[in-house]
Amino acid sequence: MVELPGGLLLRAARRADLDQIGALLAARGAPADAEDHRLVVEDADGGFDACGVVVDGDRVVSTATLLDETVVLAGRPVPAGQVELVATDREYEGRGLVRALMGWAHERSAGRGHLVQVMIGIPYFYRQFGYQYTMPIAQRRAVLDVPAMPDGCTVRVAGPDDIAAMARLQDAVQRRHDVSMPHSPMCWRALVARSGSTQVVAERAGAVIGTARVTPPHEGVVVGEVAVAGDGGAGVAALLAHAAGLAGGAPFEAKDRAGLLAAHLAPARPDAADYYVRVPDVAALLRHLRPVLSARLAGHDGDADVVVSFFRHHVRLHRTDGAVTDVAAGGPMQGPAALGGAGVAPDLVGPLLFGPHGIDGLAARHADVYPGPRAALMRALFPPVTSDLLTFYLP
Repeated sequence: MVELPGGLLLRAARRADLDQIGALLAARGAPADAEDHRLVVEDADGGFDACGVVVDGDRVVSTATLLDETVVLAGRPVPAGQVELVATDREYEGRGLVRALMGWAHERSAGRGHLVQVMIGIPYFYRQFGYQYTMPIAQRRAVLDVPAMPDGCTVRVAGPDDIAAMARLQDAVQRRHDVSMPHSPMCWRALVARSGSTQVVAERAGAVIGTARVTPPHEGVVVGEVAVAGDGGAGVAALLAHAAGLAGGAPFEAKDRAGLLAAHLAPARPDAADYYVRVPDVAALLRHLRPVLSARLAGHDGDADVVVSFFRHHVRLHRTDGAVTDVAAGGPMQGPAALGGAGVAPDLVGPLLFGPHGIDGLAARHADVYPGPRAALMRALFPPVTSDLLTFYLP
């Protein structure tokens, strides 16, 4: 428990708080948020201690929930956290309660062994807590060409027995990307139970050939997280035809995360929407990523150490027989180029490791990023990467 100014108390949620938390989330967000919170805290992989609350006596006035996730970079799983279901009572806004809850969530995330945090959230707000815009979010684009339902295909609402098939289809899509975040088992269980969106599967001859997530018609139909088997033609057509039926003739949108829907959608618009990423300890993350870094540096400069400065601190990658064997953390370093090193602004660590620009692209956009004299090596170490994230909410 943490005492806050004004007699408030921050603590883990309890079952007795459930109705109050649900009412607060519904009042400040959407009615489905209360259901989502219940699904998380009552799941065996969630629990009430995954949720933090600020209370004024017996009254819950602010809340946030931490989810366990896994981000995969070049085949290397990275333990991650995702903060969701954040809300504060209007009477208590402006008192730093979300900041306190984010601190609680980040401390708990570190205790769970998470090396990064990933989230979607309102513009700018979470940058105050160390998050950086990093990985692009697929746009919602109007569906202009609605195909007919293919012969022999049907689409139905998915249930728990479909989770394995849906996860296999999603995994096949995500393997095309350098960075991915699959749905956790808990998230899958929540998604097939929640009312805020619907998981559907397309079938032909008794086999699941496609899956997608669809928002409710009263919110405006959006089709997302599309994954299909084989060449995808029949699965895509079935899923879009089904969504058109749900829309009842009204316009609807889709998110094309893998180029599967491009022929059916309006052109993409300029859009800077990104997932947030927070890297609390870059040296710890790089140590975890040593197999990835070793593979990237194969054939570059033998066993020479690699220095990367984030100005307020720096890291030195030690190598033996071409492999990165250790990552040593050091103090401030303002002139890494003199040591053959690169310089990267500390608030660009997330984009450096998980973003689409790589160190060269970041250097072209930011004066405080430079590869230094070993530019070819730094380009190999920090290349542009593609990403595909599946989050609790459809952004």
